[in-house]
Amino acid sequence: MARVKIPRNGNPTTRKATTARGAKDANQVVLTATLEEEIRRRAYELYEQRAGSPGNECDDWLHAEREVLARYNHQGA
Repeated sequence: MARVKIPRNGNPTTRKATTARGAKDANQVVLTATLEEEIRRRAYELYEQRAGSPGNECDDWLHAEREVLARYNHQGA
């Protein structure tokens, strides 16, 4: 099976944890990485549901992003 390229979303500065920023920012980086991984997994599930047909990677990513962020927003409320 061909491997799908999924775009990475986010600012490169959100991926770095520096000691100068403190533990709060480091926790934010971990949460960002966790969210990105969940979005990536869900986007791949959507890709597989389409039987791996190419051409909709961006749509899969955006759909997965909406689902995951909605779940996190619902849990936080």
